[in-house]
Amino acid sequence: MPVDEVLTMGRLGVDLYPQQIGVSLREVRTFAKFLGGSAANVAVAAARYGRRAALVSRTGADPFGQFLHDALRGFGVDDRFVTPVSTLPTPVTFCEIFPPDDFPLYFYRFPKAPDLEIYAGELDLDAIRDAGIFWVTGTGLSREPSRSATLRALRARNKSGITVFDLDYRPMFWEGRAEARRWYQEALPFATVAVGNLDEIDTAVGVREPRKAVAALHEAGVDLAVVKQGPAGVMASRGAEEVVVPPVPVDVVNGLGAGDAFGGALCHGLLSGWDLEAMMRFCNAAGAIVAGRLSCADAMPVESEVRAALEANHA
Repeated sequence: MPVDEVLTMGRLGVDLYPQQIGVSLREVRTFAKFLGGSAANVAVAAARYGRRAALVSRTGADPFGQFLHDALRGFGVDDRFVTPVSTLPTPVTFCEIFPPDDFPLYFYRFPKAPDLEIYAGELDLDAIRDAGIFWVTGTGLSREPSRSATLRALRARNKSGITVFDLDYRPMFWEGRAEARRWYQEALPFATVAVGNLDEIDTAVGVREPRKAVAALHEAGVDLAVVKQGPAGVMASRGAEEVVVPPVPVDVVNGLGAGDAFGGALCHGLLSGWDLEAMMRFCNAAGAIVAGRLSCADAMPVESEVRAALEANHA
């Protein structure tokens, strides 16, 4: 079997997005069903660029789980490492859509999400070592056995390739920031790339000011630090390269998938060997395209769409 170019590990579930925008869930009448979860979305986004992508995750043994397998295959993502948990339901996530910047999320991951039932002993460590990019998320560190599995995977890979830590801090999955920081500190030395917004970086290294945050991530052992600053754009630092790239203007419909679109584009840029500024501009444009669409995975662009958005932005 060909080596995966992008192998992600973590959250997978069903997104139910309202078809009525600007109203609360109390008033929504109809929903559309999509594949969701940050690790899954990043794999889908990478596959849109023609990359061989696979996902390590779990679902419930139910029709929603079967839907997710169908969706992954439909997007060209290898689902051989996605297995069922017979005792847990597939997670469902609802959101409210109040453009341009208010998108409350409601996670139904009770009593526990199957993607947190990944066991270290079940991992294909050869596939993890061999992948061009291995991508893990902070959520995977929030509960056992997923925490031990995530750390086992990182140790096995041991920086043998591009290893991305998507800081992905969601307070509802943790007892508090201090607990999350403890486990983020365990994972960071095994990452070559760290990606997050200022709040997530604060969780990881206790710093919010962008330049200090970049320095702290480098000190933790990261080669490439990517700091998302919202309207202030993206700061990225790698070796002697440091860039700040402004966001691409967009009429926001749903901002929830933009970060995962950015992530898939980052994988494509890293594998392509692009310089830092070109890569960040491409990632920003990919994120903007998805922010202008309703869904997440289904909205991920192909390269020609991103190039067109970049040209339009410079026109």
